[in-house]
Amino acid sequence: MQELIAAIDLGSNSFRLQVGRIVNDQIYPLDGLKEAVRLAAGLGPGKMLDDAAQGRGLAALGRFNERLKGFAPDAVRAVATNTLRVAKNAPEFLRQAEETLGFPIEVIAGREEARLIYVGVAHTLPDPHRRQLVVDIGGGSTEFIIGESFEPILLESLYMGCVSYSLNYFPDGRIDRRNLKEAEMAARRELQAIATPYREAGWELAVGSSGSAKALVEILQQNGFADGGITLEGLDRLRSALLRAGNIDRLDLAGLRGDRLPVLLGGFSIMSAVFKEFGLQRMVFSEGALRLGVLYDLLGRYHHHDLRDATVAAFSTRYGVDRRQAVQVADTACHLLEQLQPEAAVEDNLDRRFLRWAAMLHEIGISVAHSSYHKHSAYILANADMPGYSRMDQGRLARIVLAHRGKLERVAGLDPASPDWLLIACLRLAVVVHRARDARGIPPLTVTREGRSLVLVAAHEWLHAHPLTAAALEEEQRQWLSVGRALAVRTRKAAARA
Repeated sequence: MQELIAAIDLGSNSFRLQVGRIVNDQIYPLDGLKEAVRLAAGLGPGKMLDDAAQGRGLAALGRFNERLKGFAPDAVRAVATNTLRVAKNAPEFLRQAEETLGFPIEVIAGREEARLIYVGVAHTLPDPHRRQLVVDIGGGSTEFIIGESFEPILLESLYMGCVSYSLNYFPDGRIDRRNLKEAEMAARRELQAIATPYREAGWELAVGSSGSAKALVEILQQNGFADGGITLEGLDRLRSALLRAGNIDRLDLAGLRGDRLPVLLGGFSIMSAVFKEFGLQRMVFSEGALRLGVLYDLLGRYHHHDLRDATVAAFSTRYGVDRRQAVQVADTACHLLEQLQPEAAVEDNLDRRFLRWAAMLHEIGISVAHSSYHKHSAYILANADMPGYSRMDQGRLARIVLAHRGKLERVAGLDPASPDWLLIACLRLAVVVHRARDARGIPPLTVTREGRSLVLVAAHEWLHAHPLTAAALEEEQRQWLSVGRALAVRTRKAAARA
């Protein structure tokens, strides 16, 4: 059986769609679409994305939507990068974008972008087991990864890209020694923050990926500036050709495509800085990039090898979580959710998975301080690098964990129809009944919905035997009323014996 999956990369320069065919746990690219949206060019001084850029983006996603007709929701993953990380009006654009595309869009953090890029590149290398430096110059950011086999060792994302640098240093297309030097030195200043640890880690092979690297390879090769890949000598010869032209409009170089022309100078300046700051002589090119990494990450989720589970396990260890307590809270929370949302009985149900992840990590903030630990937990989850999770994933986890104890008013602004209300309720109740931290197992509780209200029914004898829990449930009722919702706690008598 052949299965199709798709990845969408909403980059700062281009939007790309890649369709892959799964055969024996390998992905074979089947079809691809590219739209030169230049989203970063529409980012104004106030970091607001202008209407023209949004229009270009939505038009591209509309075309992608047509290609994705018939794809199952879990067979498509769309990720957005730097421009939509920094744009202040990104949430408004994303709402329209998701409606147009027909699938959810995740805004991923810089290091998560770097991890996915490495996964994509590593799957295209003839010998991925060597240690390699991967450089991916995007429209708004540049990612740097050192890795071996399929595992990254160092991950960084720097706020410099071919679109932003072209706009900032070559706004009128003029090329002279001064603006080339200014752009290159600006990039070298950014690189100085990471150059030393990267050089100390070392690498056997330097690899470039994505549009800028591909464009440079084609120009250097077709003009005889290099005999394959990107070389320091080839970049110097290209610099001379750029200076002779004097303006981007007068460039006459073989291999230079029209869609790369507006961003060539920014990409060249960053690549030149990388070569000098890292002491490179040669770099090979890989067709693997973010979208291929997203496909392989999606393949892992498809076959139940979800990196997010590994990340939760790693965080549990790093922050010294009481695993027995976390597991029993998670088990009880999921048991309650199944009663409220029967479809959550399936292990792969996304709400169930988020609830279990939140339960497993709700106490990581104790490693900072016990007082207000839920706030520390939420801060860590919202801001840490969490491989496999998008920023929206992390925001959702942080919100659920923040609300697992204390005042519910902290999340009063949550959409009344959000499924997170149920997850918060289940986690709060599980934490309450396991406050004693004993191994009592899943308690004899049932919970049902009555509109926006919840009804919790406990065995009378059980509740009488746990007065601390009974008192905590009374406080829970007051908390739910504070956000305009009701939690009724009722008891049931044990059935009479015959």
